[in-house]
Amino acid sequence: MSKIFIIGLPRTGTTSISVALLELGLLVAHTAFTKKAFEVADAISDAPCFSDYKQLDFLFPGSKFVYLNRDLAKWLPSISMLLEKMAPHLEQKTGHFSPVLKRSFHTTFPMFEAPCVETLTDNYKVHQQAVFQYFKNRDDFLSIDVSDPGSFLTLKQFLGLPTTGSADFPKLNVGRNVANWREHKHPNKVNANLAGIEHRQFFDYSTIATVEV
Repeated sequence: MSKIFIIGLPRTGTTSISVALLELGLLVAHTAFTKKAFEVADAISDAPCFSDYKQLDFLFPGSKFVYLNRDLAKWLPSISMLLEKMAPHLEQKTGHFSPVLKRSFHTTFPMFEAPCVETLTDNYKVHQQAVFQYFKNRDDFLSIDVSDPGSFLTLKQFLGLPTTGSADFPKLNVGRNVANWREHKHPNKVNANLAGIEHRQFFDYSTIATVEV
C-alpha cells in the first residue's frame, strides 16, 4: 500500500503542502500517531515521518518521499518559537502530547529544551544529510522548497497528479501562527489519532530491520 510521506522538519512548509494535497483530492494526515491513520491517509506529513522515514519506507513499499528545504535564516527563528511553545507538552513524564510525537521530536531535537542557533542548525543539517544519503539515486524521492516559484507544479509532476491550477503553494502558518491545520476545515483531513480495530496502537518498529546506507 503505497503512500506519500512528507519528511521535511516542522516549520519547513508541512502545513502548506498538506493543505495543497487536500485540495487535490487526497486524504491527508498532518501528523499521524496510529496505525489506522497511516492506513487511511494517502499522504502523511510532519511527525513522525521526519524521524521514521526508514521504517515507513519498509512498511509501505512503493511510496514516495518529499523532503522540504527551507532557508536556515527563516527556519531557525520559526522552529525556536515552535519548540519553546511545545516544550512543556513534550516532557516525557508530564507532557500531554502523544508518545509518538514526543519520541519523534526528542529523536530529532535532543536538546530542544534549551535550543540555540548552533544546536538547531546542527539538528537541521544532520537530518538533511541523513535523508539525502538514504534516498541517494532513488527516483521515489523529491526535495523542494515550498517558497520557490513553481514548486507546487514540480510536486504534482513528481506525484503524477493533474498539473492544472496554481504552480505555487498556499502560504500558511506564517509568523507566530502554528494552528492553521487545525483551523482548516476539509472533509479529506485524517485524524492523527484515528482508532481502528487495534484502537490507537502504533507500529512496532522493533521487528523492522532497516537498511543503513
